[in-house]
Formats: sequence, C-alpha cells, structure tokens
Amino acid sequence: MAKKEVQSRGQALRRSAQELFMDTIAIRKMSDYDRDVRSEVAAVFVDAYFKELRFFTKDKDKLINALHHSFSRDVIFLAEMNGEIIGMVGCSNNKVRAIHLDKTQLRLHLGFFTGHMMYRLMHKEFNIPLPYPDSTGYIECAATMEKARGKGAATALIKYLLKELPYHEFILEVTDANQIAYQFYEKIGFTVFSRKIEKHSKLKGFKERIYMHKSEELHATAGQRR
Repeated sequence: MAKKEVQSRGQALRRSAQELFMDTIAIRKMSDYDRDVRSEVAAVFVDAYFKELRFFTKDKDKLINALHHSFSRDVIFLAEMNGEIIGMVGCSNNKVRAIHLDKTQLRLHLGFFTGHMMYRLMHKEFNIPLPYPDSTGYIECAATMEKARGKGAATALIKYLLKELPYHEFILEVTDANQIAYQFYEKIGFTVFSRKIEKHSKLKGFKERIYMHKSEELHATAGQRR
C-alpha cells in the first residue's frame, strides 16, 4: 500500500474519531453544574415547546425570562453536546415536580394579564403534587432544541433515567398527536395503562393523553415470555 494512501486513511480515521468524540452526549443533573444554567434550560424548554407557548407571546426572550426560576435543579437532567445544553428531561416524584411555576415571575416578565393567564392555564399541569408512591418516578418536560433533534439526546436522557435512578416504576404522559414519542416509549418497554380524552382538543391540537408505565415487574414478565 502506498505511503500516501496509508497517511490519507490514517487522517480519515483520526477525523472520524474526533467527530465521534465531539458528538458524544453527556448527561448531567442540573444541580451538578457549577454555573447557573437556568437560562440555558429555559431556552431549551421554550425552543422545544414554542408552538404551545407562543399563545402567550411570540417573544422567546420574554418566555425564557418568565420561566427562568421555574426549574427544580434536583430532578432535572440535561443532555450536553460540545459544551452546549441541547436537551432536558425531568423525573419528578411525590415531593418535587420538575417545574413549579412562579406567578410573580410570570406577571413580571409577561405583564399582569398574560402572566396571570399563563399561570391559570398551566399551574395544574406542573404545580400539583403527584399522587404516586415513593418508588415511582414521573418523567416529564422532555425537550430537545430543534437544531439538535435526531442526534439522540432524548433517547440518551430517557435511557439514563431508567438505568441510573432508583425507582421501581416510571410513569409518563404522551399525547396521541405525538406518535414518534409514543412509538419510542413503546419500543423501550413502556406500556399504556390509561387514556384520558382532552377537552378543547381542536384548540390544543390533540385528542387524548396517553399514560404509560414501565416497572421492574413488567420488565421481568416480558423477559420470561421471551
């Protein structure tokens, strides 16, 4: 083999290794950062859910500032690539929710009327304590920045929770309109245990909420059947 060809292949292999390293996704708990990442987390959340949040304002900066104080550092996990936070997910429990809306901050940054309306419409979604036992983790607020979708951040986050957290059961909610997420959760072992018809479905863009769970018992049973 010619010397130039060997060198060329060696350079190509080094480039591939560098690209693989650069695209590696690191998962960290929000509380493990030694810097304040609340604005970065809010930016990820707003970017991922802007279709729904733009009802309140189309100004992303206002939304980021309004939600800046809402994230619970001990139950939120972040996906980082090349030093940038590109994804997030919360694993709440019966003591702490991933997001807790602050009415004062919403009014401050969105105005009294809009902030009050956002709180009234969303506080039941996030501020109500969960009715599950200590052994159950509730996966919520999964979000990936639009520019980073398809790179595996969401998959890495969910698999990290399932592997690293000490819960015996995980529960999550997905809408019937989000078939990609539904199929992914089904693929990794989540099963449906409840469905809830949504009021004002045309306005919200989905017809029902689908509740899925994955537990040690279900996993063991599936393994025995195989």
